[in-house]
Amino acid sequence: RTVQRCLQAGASPGPQPVLLECAPGPGILTRTLLNAGVRVVALESNSAFLPNLQSLENSLDGQLKVIYGDFFRLDPLVTGTVKPPAMCSDNLFDTMGVAAVPWRADVPVKVFGILPQKKERNMLWRLLFALYECNSIYRYGRVELNIFMSEKEYKVLTAKPGEVRAYQALTVLWQVGCEIQLLHMEPWSSFVTNLKNGGLAVPKSRWLPNDHLCLVRLTPQQNLFTGGLQPTNSSTFIFMVKQCLAKPKSRLTDKLNSWSLDNGGKLLRELEIPKNAETRNLYPEDYRRLFETLQNSNMFSETWFHDEALDGMRNIN
Repeated sequence: RTVQRCLQAGASPGPQPVLLECAPGPGILTRTLLNAGVRVVALESNSAFLPNLQSLENSLDGQLKVIYGDFFRLDPLVTGTVKPPAMCSDNLFDTMGVAAVPWRADVPVKVFGILPQKKERNMLWRLLFALYECNSIYRYGRVELNIFMSEKEYKVLTAKPGEVRAYQALTVLWQVGCEIQLLHMEPWSSFVTNLKNGGLAVPKSRWLPNDHLCLVRLTPQQNLFTGGLQPTNSSTFIFMVKQCLAKPKSRLTDKLNSWSLDNGGKLLRELEIPKNAETRNLYPEDYRRLFETLQNSNMFSETWFHDEALDGMRNIN
């Protein structure tokens, strides 16, 4: 009931987008959502749960659609036939009956799921690349994610400059790309049931609190691709941010000089960034302004940076 309230909070009047529920299992939340009038697509990867979900689907008049698949194995980087429960996003959206809409249109689909704990950071990066390149689910518009993640990763996503361990490239890129809302915090004890040494097997973190799972809404910014940032050059932006925050204590002027940008000092003055600023001192919007200024001045195309960025992105992908 708590999750259902969170998912429906702040909904605009009028027809609501379909809600894609990832790994519904026995369908407890599914039934709660259906009773609240939500149109649900249940994406289940465990075949043991499918018969009951399909029986529920057959008892309704189109309000529920059940699909065999795994949201966190969408668009695998393989050649040839994709083996279920992995699947391609275009097949998923075709089956859901959802067509692509322009980026600045309303949210076409809401997603609810729990990030797999062992692949949490990996999945956040994969979703981030898809977002900036308008690939996978984001080919269809500003898909809204409502996902439970560890408190540790939530703290990283919402960190501010000066929070030394938490403020990372992932922080900057998600804050530029999405509006981030904390919908709910739930103690680990609600989720973790296997006992270890007489206590709950809760993942520990040395540097950041990790006492809860956090239900977080990630809504892509409507104005993300205005100005100099576009899906075609977003990989360069990602690479620039990763390069800057690989050594967060380094001075931004030194980083600009390493990119053979001789007028780095003049550039920082134009952007009103202190010449001695460390890369960890810049806010996410500063990184975007820096990138767009460099992009508009064609500085990147005059250096080795562009080719280096492409090679770096290939390696990461």
